Amino acid sequence: MTIRRLLLAAVAASAWVCALPAPAQTPGGTAKAGAHTAAQTAAPSAPRAIDAWARPTVPGQPGGGAFLTLEGGRVADRLVAARSDVAQRVELHSMRMVGNVMQMRQVSAIDVPAGQKVSLAPGGWHLMFSGLKQPLKVGERFPLVLHFERAGDVTVQVEVKTQDGMPADAAMPMDMKMH
Repeated sequence: MTIRRLLLAAVAASAWVCALPAPAQTPGGTAKAGAHTAAQTAAPSAPRAIDAWARPTVPGQPGGGAFLTLEGGRVADRLVAARSDVAQRVELHSMRMVGNVMQMRQVSAIDVPAGQKVSLAPGGWHLMFSGLKQPLKVGERFPLVLHFERAGDVTVQVEVKTQDGMPADAAMPMDMKMH
């Protein structure tokens, strides 16, 4: 008999919680300060991608690279894939010096620690475009979808530009034969 009463009390409590009014909203549709929904306080914030850019390419060049900074959310996450309409494939890559040779390798994921920044920059982690559908031209912008293990898809706008301090005519295409 006590189990039945406990179950009825739990059902009644659940019904009461579900019947609570939503947090007060401001005219702009945002919750007033201090009013949080359970989803707002329990769900981790997604990682952010900032300062995304790609090197320009030349006609006939099959691949290119993109760089950005990832800012971790409240919980650790992992970048596990990316896609964009500018290329047939987007791969996660790392570069490192081994002796006197620069090695570039595809990786399965890039860890994004909670609350920390991870730089995808020339000479290190980066995104490799394979099968470019058209050249990437200075000044153009295009969407890049990053897929995180926990947060799912995050879209960022990528600006095509030369590396800081390098004139546009000095941009060197990325050599796809490096790996």
